[in-house]
Amino acid sequence: MTWPFLIGQKANGFPLDKSLKSKKQKQQQRIRKEKPQQHNFTHRLLAAALKSHSGNISCMDFSSNGKYLATCADDRTVRIWSTKDFLQREHRSMRANVELDHATLVRFSPDCRAFIVWLASGDTLRVFKMTKREDGGYTFTATPEDFPKKHKAPVINISIADTGKFIMTASSDTTILIWNLKGQVLSTINTNQMNNIHATISPCSRFVASCGFTPDVKVWEVCFGKKGDFQEVVRAFELKGHSAAVHFFAFSNDSRRMVSVSKDGTWKLWDTDVEYKKQQDPYLLRTGRFEEASTMPCRLALSPDAQVLALASGSSIHLYNTRRGEKEECFEQVHGECITDLSFDITGRFLASCGDRAVRLFHNTPGHRAMVEEMQGLLKRASNESTRQRLQQQLSQAQEALKSLGALKK
Repeated sequence: MTWPFLIGQKANGFPLDKSLKSKKQKQQQRIRKEKPQQHNFTHRLLAAALKSHSGNISCMDFSSNGKYLATCADDRTVRIWSTKDFLQREHRSMRANVELDHATLVRFSPDCRAFIVWLASGDTLRVFKMTKREDGGYTFTATPEDFPKKHKAPVINISIADTGKFIMTASSDTTILIWNLKGQVLSTINTNQMNNIHATISPCSRFVASCGFTPDVKVWEVCFGKKGDFQEVVRAFELKGHSAAVHFFAFSNDSRRMVSVSKDGTWKLWDTDVEYKKQQDPYLLRTGRFEEASTMPCRLALSPDAQVLALASGSSIHLYNTRRGEKEECFEQVHGECITDLSFDITGRFLASCGDRAVRLFHNTPGHRAMVEEMQGLLKRASNESTRQRLQQQLSQAQEALKSLGALKK
């Protein structure tokens, strides 16, 4: 599908860093000398640190094809990293400059041919088209028109539906806007949650959800007709069970699970694969303790298979097995600043975090352990030989991964 806002751009592409003029390099070297020392962090499960930004990174996004990671920082650039380089010594990145502004949020389009950013000073959405060059790099071209300004409060998140049918922007008051790709507002949602802390679109593209000052997560369905025309936004269901404000929530990759963390000091895993049109409520599957959430804001990420929950507060990250509710790993003082974003890659092998000028990537050992447990359980029940062989292969792969990381439990 070709995105309508990608037609008629002004050229504004930037080559790879290597072609920068030597004069510019000298200027940058002078600036770098005045910069504070980068935060150092080491851990046996640290897979890589991505360092190219000269400002603090506020947001990152993995492309749906799994090939790229986009990061934006207050250095007026967006960096596009190749995920296949993660375990290499060199981490190449391509740079897109944000003219006269900087991006606070970044999201890839579903077809991975564009990305959108939220502008810090401009208070609006800007679209960049990605055009592949003959040398394998990309040219980044901003569309001639930014989206119109509609929000009255600071924007806390942006999201694009995987179907490519709509964009969501949410501000810190109680407003969520649903846009079409041409920059027209299709619907305005008032969350009635005193203020919004987080909002996003589900991976299945059916739902928009939000959390805030109230102890629930509200979920709406964004309805389209058979011909793809927008119809309405209707209330779908709520996650009820917390006793204080909800800091953050996330969906699993298939949108059948959700997880939330609250100021009441708990996290909750939910089964949201329900017939809400028949008034069926989500099922609470597990409640775990996370004391840090009662005293400070925190954010979370759920692995694509919903087996691992990552919770971040301040500059530390805690990994939980969602089936048992047990904490399995803890990474402390990962960044020199508070963690601003946390995300698993689409394979679930890595967890990425940002906060200072680096992205840190961790091996998801709890994910491998969960796979070992699941395969062992399935092997006991497997009846035919071909199924047993397939399960044994997956089990061996997970055990080998743990062994190579020195994380195989005796």
